[in-house]
Amino acid sequence: MGRLVIENVGQSFEKDKGESTDALKDVNFEVKDGEFVCIIGPSGCGKTTLLRIVAGLDRADSGRILLDGETITSPDPRRGMVFQEYSLFPWRTVIDNVTFGLDMSGMDRKESRKIAEEYLRLVGLEQFRDSYPYELSGGMRQRIAIVRALANDPAVLLMDEPFGSLDAQTRNKLQQELLQIWESKKITILFVTHSVDEAVYLSDRIAVMTSRPGRIKEMVDVDLPRPRDRTSISANKLRNRLLKMLAEENK
Repeated sequence: MGRLVIENVGQSFEKDKGESTDALKDVNFEVKDGEFVCIIGPSGCGKTTLLRIVAGLDRADSGRILLDGETITSPDPRRGMVFQEYSLFPWRTVIDNVTFGLDMSGMDRKESRKIAEEYLRLVGLEQFRDSYPYELSGGMRQRIAIVRALANDPAVLLMDEPFGSLDAQTRNKLQQELLQIWESKKITILFVTHSVDEAVYLSDRIAVMTSRPGRIKEMVDVDLPRPRDRTSISANKLRNRLLKMLAEENK
């Protein structure tokens, strides 16, 4: 199970001279079990802040977030996190990076490596199991970061612009691979992106946020068949609608 409920979440940050600024205010939405939801919004609207609260890395000032009815208060293996930066351990090999969480949980070493090898085959990197991160391309490193999160069998995968630093061709390929993993594993995904094109291509629904303080401006259904044609009339129509909504917030 992987149903997320975000209820009245607010967060503020201290500024100089004891003043504070609201990053998030009264954020409310739900992510259904097995759903792929993207979050878009103006720069600085609190997208990453919200994702970090869902991950349990930060605490909200108000409201609460529930996973399958249980309030989130701290990081937990049931929520896997993938950052824009690859955040791999440079001193560990590929397979040792993937098994890190499993090893920390006390799993038998033989079993953890078996699981890691299964996921490496899933993304076509089994032949690089003994390589180090510096020997891999950016796209390969991000694949490793994704399978490291998946190896812990999370109910929810949280992704903070994971493809933002990649070239267009690699980005498109990893989007396709992520969808294949999502469809095969039936996992819930909450995905932050600055790219409207990416949100239209990937998601079941798109959470559009307002400018600071971030709220949910609208939850937009993506009623497009899969696999999706990025240049179809329907995709372009939805893309233009989303861009118009974002332009309203950037005034």
